[in-house]
Amino acid sequence: MATVKGGFSGIIRQAQKMQQQIGRVQDELAGRIVEASSGGGRVTAYVNGRQELINLKIDPEVIDPSDPSMLEDLVLAAVGQAIKNSQDMVSEEVNKVTGGINIPGLI
Repeated sequence: MATVKGGFSGIIRQAQKMQQQIGRVQDELAGRIVEASSGGGRVTAYVNGRQELINLKIDPEVIDPSDPSMLEDLVLAAVGQAIKNSQDMVSEEVNKVTGGINIPGLI
């Protein structure tokens, strides 16, 4: 079993440093945008690294007043996938900092 220089206080310092690095990554990712489309590109959702929906584009041809549920489904699909893409992006970048170690409460 490997020992950490400085014992428990060394572990705490390393965790704090890692948390600061993750904070910087999260700040950087807030400015990155991912997108996802549904309906063959007729609905496109744009989400940032904070999983905030920042834009939604809807092709006017997909708007059918007699069938609002179709548009609702397309919007939900695009937004849901864009959020998942954003979460995957954040997870990938955080894993680079943590080396893939999942530390509860760190992020």
